[in-house]
Amino acid sequence: MLVTERLRVEHLVLNDAGFILDLVNQPDWKTYIGDKNIETLQAAETYLLQGPINSYLENDFGLYKLSLREDIPIGMVGLVRRPGLTIPDLGYALLPEYYGQGYVTEAAKELLDFERKRLDLMTIAALTVPGHHRSHRVLERLGFKTLGQKEVNQQLSDYFEWKSP
Repeated sequence: MLVTERLRVEHLVLNDAGFILDLVNQPDWKTYIGDKNIETLQAAETYLLQGPINSYLENDFGLYKLSLREDIPIGMVGLVRRPGLTIPDLGYALLPEYYGQGYVTEAAKELLDFERKRLDLMTIAALTVPGHHRSHRVLERLGFKTLGQKEVNQQLSDYFEWKSP
């Protein structure tokens, strides 16, 4: 678990299925990440098992639960292995009521520093829906540089890379 002044970043577990069900059905999730067709608690558990939990085992990294220090889940942040990319991709999502408070930047900064050292990562990618300016600003604050666009999973995305200092 990573802890910042305001946040905790920790593994997602099956008991987080209710939170995941809420998060993935937010309108912004569906617009900017995509509709995962997760409409039941059981589907959310399957998503957790086949997605983040499986990634911890296969890749030694994944998406993690982002919570306020008071143990209130507010989103996810982490590294993802994507087909078509040779380097890990930074992913994140927040519940809308927590937008604009610097939570993603704070958590991702801590996560990038930790994973860079732990996994000896020199470069990390980030993909966004073209023109998703709020996400672009987060990535720029984290030190990512825009490198144009890239097609990943048959979808054109704005492509960013972060280089280890």
